[in-house]
Amino acid sequence: MDGWTQTLGAGALLSIAAVAIGLILLLIIKFRVHALLTLMVVSLFTAIATGLPYGALVNDVLVKNFGGTLGSVALLVGLGAMLGRLVETSGGAQSLADAMIRTFGEKRAPLALGVASLIFGFPMFFDAGLIVMLPIVFATARRMNSNVLAYALPSIGAFSVMHVFLPPHPGAIAASELYGAGVGYVLLLGLPIAVLTWLVSGYWWGLTANKLFPVPVPVADLLAGKQDDDQPQQPASAALVIVLMLIPMLLIFMNTGLHMASSAKWVDGKAEWVQFLRMIGTTPIALLISVLAAMYFLGRKRGMTGSALEKTLDGTLAPVCSVILITGAGGMFGGVLRASGIGKALADTMGDLGVPVLLGCFLVALVLRIAQGSATVALMTASALMAPAVAAVGYNDWQLAGVVLATAAGSVAASHVNDSGFWLVGRLLNMDEATTLKTWTVNQTLIAVIGFVLSAIAVMILG
Repeated sequence: MDGWTQTLGAGALLSIAAVAIGLILLLIIKFRVHALLTLMVVSLFTAIATGLPYGALVNDVLVKNFGGTLGSVALLVGLGAMLGRLVETSGGAQSLADAMIRTFGEKRAPLALGVASLIFGFPMFFDAGLIVMLPIVFATARRMNSNVLAYALPSIGAFSVMHVFLPPHPGAIAASELYGAGVGYVLLLGLPIAVLTWLVSGYWWGLTANKLFPVPVPVADLLAGKQDDDQPQQPASAALVIVLMLIPMLLIFMNTGLHMASSAKWVDGKAEWVQFLRMIGTTPIALLISVLAAMYFLGRKRGMTGSALEKTLDGTLAPVCSVILITGAGGMFGGVLRASGIGKALADTMGDLGVPVLLGCFLVALVLRIAQGSATVALMTASALMAPAVAAVGYNDWQLAGVVLATAAGSVAASHVNDSGFWLVGRLLNMDEATTLKTWTVNQTLIAVIGFVLSAIAVMILG
C-alpha cells in the first residue's frame, strides 16, 4: 500500500459503496448466501473496484483487517459464551429468577423476571437467554393465572438490550473496535442506558401490551421438557451467580477507572502495580478469571467431573464460531472501506449535507437493519462505513462510547419478517405474525428510539 494514492472522486467512491451495500442485501436476502461468504465476496469486489493494488489487497487489507478484528472479538465472545453456559447448566437461572420473585413479590414478578434477565443478559446470547428463561416465564404466568406478555416481554426485552448495547456481545465489541472506543467506557455508559431503555421498552411496554393484546400462555410449552430434563437437583444459588456475574464487570470498571485516574495524574500510570491491575482488568483477562471461577464453583465444587465440564464448554464454542467469523468478515469490509477512501468520502459528503455524524450512524444502521434483518451485520457494517466520519470529529473516550451505543440502537429497530428473532419470539410465544409485529416489533423500535435519544444526550453532556 506504500505509495498508492486513490484517484477516484467522491462520487465514484460513493457509487461503489452503494453497489456494495446493495450486493450485500441481494446476496443475503434474495440468494440466502451466508453472511461470512457475502462479506468476503463484497469486500473483494469493493477492493478491486476502488483500485486497491492487487499485490497488497489480500494480505495487507483483507487478511490483516479480518485477523485484527478477530483478535479483539473471538476471545471475548467465546469466553462470554462459556460463562453463560456454565450459569445455565448449573441451574443458576432458575435460582436467580426464584430469588428475584421472592424479593420483589409475586405482584412484581414481571419486574423480577426482567431484572434477572438483565443480569443473565451480560454473558448470554439472546437466543440462549430465551431458552433459559422462557420456561420460568411460562411457569410464573401460569401460577399467577395471567396472560403471558406481562412476563415475557420484560424478560425478552432485557436480553435484547443487553445483547445490543453491551460487551462481550459481538456487535458491541466489533463497533467498539471499529470506532476505537474503550470497552470499559462502553460498559460504564451502556449499563445505565440499557437499564433505562429496558424500563420503558421492556417493562412498561410488556405491561401495556399485555392489556392491549391478551396472549395466553402457550398450552404446549416447546421448551419445558428440555428445561426440566436439564435441571440439576441442587442448582447454584442466586447469590453465587450474582457474584460470578459481577467479577468481570468490576474488573473492567477497575481498568477503566485506573485509566481515567492516570490520565488525570491522580496515580502514576507507569507504576507496576497500576499496570498489573489494569492488565487483569482488560476484558479478555477479566472474562477468563470469571470463567475459571465459574468452572470451579458451578462445576467441580458441585460434583461435575472434568470430562463433563470439558464437554459442556466445548459444546458452547460451536454455536458462536459462526458469529465470530462473521464479525471478522465485518472487520475485513471495514478495512476495505478505510483503505479505499470510501469512508472518508462518505464523511465529507455527510458534512457537506449537514447531517450530524451521530444521527448518520443511527440512520445507516437503521436502514441496514430494516433491509437485511441481522442486527449484528447492521451494526458492524454501519460502524465500518461511519468510522472515518467518527474519527474526524475528534470525540473523547466517553463520547466514542456514546457513538457505539447510538449505532447499536439503530441496528435493533423495526424487527420484522427478515429477522430470525422475529420468528423465534413469535413461535415460542405462539403469536401470529400480526400480533408479533404489534408487540415484539414495537419493543425493538422502542429500544432503538430510546437508546438513541439517551446516547445522543450522553454524547452532548460528556463533550
